[in-house]
Parts: sequence; structure tokens; C-alpha cells
Amino acid sequence: MSRATATDLVYLIAIIGFIFALVGLSSPKHARRGNQLGALGMLLAVAWTFSLPAVYSSTRNLTLIVIAVVVGTVIGVPAARLVKMTAMPQMVAIFNGVGGGAAALVSVTEFIALGHGSIAVYKICEILFGVLVGSVSFAGSAIAFAKLQELMTGRPITYPAQQPINAALGLAILVLVVVTIATASTAVLVVVLLLSLVLGIIFVLPVGGADTPVLISLLNAFTGLAVAASGFTLNSNLLIVAGTLVGASGTLLTRLMSVAMGRSLSNILFSAFGSVITATGGTDADGRSVRSGTPQDVGVLLAYARKVAIVPGYGLAVAQGQHAARELADALEARGVKVFYAIHPVAGRMPGHMNVLLAEANVPYDELEEMDQANGELPTTDVALVVGANDTVNPAAENTPGSPIYGMPIIHANEAANVVVMKRSMRPGFAGIDNELLFDTKTTMLFGDAKDTLVKLVAAVKSA
Repeated sequence: MSRATATDLVYLIAIIGFIFALVGLSSPKHARRGNQLGALGMLLAVAWTFSLPAVYSSTRNLTLIVIAVVVGTVIGVPAARLVKMTAMPQMVAIFNGVGGGAAALVSVTEFIALGHGSIAVYKICEILFGVLVGSVSFAGSAIAFAKLQELMTGRPITYPAQQPINAALGLAILVLVVVTIATASTAVLVVVLLLSLVLGIIFVLPVGGADTPVLISLLNAFTGLAVAASGFTLNSNLLIVAGTLVGASGTLLTRLMSVAMGRSLSNILFSAFGSVITATGGTDADGRSVRSGTPQDVGVLLAYARKVAIVPGYGLAVAQGQHAARELADALEARGVKVFYAIHPVAGRMPGHMNVLLAEANVPYDELEEMDQANGELPTTDVALVVGANDTVNPAAENTPGSPIYGMPIIHANEAANVVVMKRSMRPGFAGIDNELLFDTKTTMLFGDAKDTLVKLVAAVKSA
């Protein structure tokens, strides 16, 4: 067997690992195994790459690659192990951006290595695609990271003549792309790269709040496409397939999240959703006020219920209260109460955020119910315990046509016999509007840190 054939075979095995990784990641039950398969596939691909003559025949190349691997390992391993669950979305964003930036740099260096004038037009187009899309992904992901990390405001940033400026920049990039194809000029290519970085920044600035996870998914698809373009540039089947898988899965996930929010992708990207706060605080426009309770009272209510739904949201992640939520569920189940978790597709800051958070507390997979399944059970549920969720349980999404979230599918917590909402304050969610559920006559508010309140609820249930 020739080395070329062996390389193709090894890369094919790695690609199969990537595909089965995506299959595993589609289910919380098999997500860990899927992640391990993907990691093994990547390890195999990287290890075999070191055996290629282009790597080991050049001491300089080998040295640079080893240095890059060491630096990446030193940064990546601690970051992955020490990151808090609340910070997982921004870590995904910045790592995704690094991938896009790497794809753009690979395209630029390959353009330089190929020389001037002798580059085929199709090759220049591949390089330009990788530079443009990779740069947009890198810069956009950096801004998304800054928003999620609260290094800057997480709300949409708009300015006068924003759309005309974006259009002018896009047109300028398009003209320079044509010039690069015609002249094969490295200088013009660098200008395309710089302007693409600017485009990535101004593309992301108007997107904020609950739309940020959708944006990250879209940028992830961009990175995959940039990597695939790099694969064509380098004649690497592995990069082509891996990049295409990432691009396709990212695109599909973006579409699914848009549907889950009941909004089109164009509306998410260009409507500056959540830029204005319209919440009124403790009373709504009709003068209704909220009713608050104590952990002891709610503990008794939960203890004597037949069925309880826990509806988690970002507030649970912020408080790191997933273990306390599991303890509460265990205490209720010990009394014969049926407990399930109602998971909204976009709860938290990224798809699957709540699933991963609860898996960290070893919550049984069969207790996690997706939105449609959970909504079927809520009308027969005695208590819906909403822990840190806001817009995803707001009835305004279904009964207030003028609301910014109108049309977004929600968890029907309001259909339970009793509703308990745990929040730090009456501060609105990312949509910046009042949550009608809080003013429902059967809703009881529990103010305070989610973890501390859950611990008190556990004690109250056990003593009831």
C-alpha cells in the first residue's frame, strides 16, 4: 500500500469518527461518547500528519508545528478544565473564532507560497473565500465573546446609517475580491483580510441578548466553511470533509434555533432585538403586582404535590445551582413526587446549555424533557418551579401580538396548577420586557440567589 493510499485510509477513519461524534452529540445520553470519538478521530489525524514527509523532512517545519501544539495544549487544557458552566458559551465563541482565524491565515500563507501570476483563478477564489469567511468568523466571534464575558454591553449596538455603512463595506470588499482575482496581488488580499475583520465586527455589534447563541451557531458554520475552503486550497480531503460537517451542522443548528425562537434568521441578525428595555419593575402597565412567598411555604407546596416540573434557565447556571436542584428533586422523589425538567431549546446561552449543566449534577437523562414533551405534561402538573428562566416562559410570546417575542415557542409553565418563579429581582430578561407570568394570580415569587433558595427548599421539603 502506498503512503498516499494509507494517508487517505487513515483520514477516512478519522472522518468516520467525526461523523459518529456528531451522531453521539445529538443526544445527551451519548454526548460524552460522541465527544470522545471526535477527539480520537482528531488525535489519529494529527498523529498521522506528523508521519508525512512534508512535516518530518523539514526540521524547521517540525519545530514550528511542535511549538504550536505545545502552546495550544498549554492554553486549551486548563481553559477546558477550569471554565465554569456559565462561561461555556463564551469559550465556545472564542475557540470557534480561533478556528476561523487559523483558516484565514492558512489561506493567506498558501497564497504567498504559490507565488504571483501563476495561480489558477479557481485557486484564488478558494483562498479568497477562506480569507473572507474566516476573518468574519474570527472578528465576529471575538465580539460575541466580549459580549458574553461582559467586557462590553451584551445588548445590541446600533449607530446612524448602520445598514448603508455595512452595504458600502460589503461592496468595497467585493470590488477588492475582483481585483485580487485579476491581479493576484498579495497587498490587495491583505486589504481584503483587514476589511473582512471590520465586517465581522460590525456584523455582530447589532446582535445581542438572547440572539447571541444563534449568532455563535452561525459563526461556527462560517468557521466550518472557511476550514473546508482551506482544505480545497491545501488539497486536503480531511479538512474538506471536517469543515463541511461543521458548516452543515452549524447551519442546521442555526435554523433550528431560529425556529425555536419563532423568528427568521434575518430578523435575528438585523432587528437589534432587546436593545430597548421596556420592563416596568414590580408592577405592570395594568397596575398588577407580584406575590412573593418564603422557601418554607413553597417547600410545603412542593412536598405535597403529585407532579413537579423544574424549568431551568440561565439564572440556575449563574448561581451554579444545578446540584441543589438535583438534591431538591431527590428529596421530592423520596416522598413519591414525580419530577421532570422542562428544557427550552434556547434556555441559557447556547443550545444544550441546560442539558450539560444538569448532566454535571448527574440528573437522570429520562427526567430531561424537551419543550414539546414537557408542554404535554404541564397541564397535569401541580407545581412548575421556574429557576432563572424568563423569556422562555413568558406568555406574551403567545398572547401579545405587539411583543418583541411574539411567536416564539415557550414552556407553558402557566398551565400548571401552581407556578413558583425564582429570580434575583424583577429585572427583565434579554428581551427587555415584563414577564406576564410573574403577574399571574397563581404565581409565587421567590427572590434571591437560586442556589441558596434551592438549598432552603430542600430543607423545607425534608421537614414538611
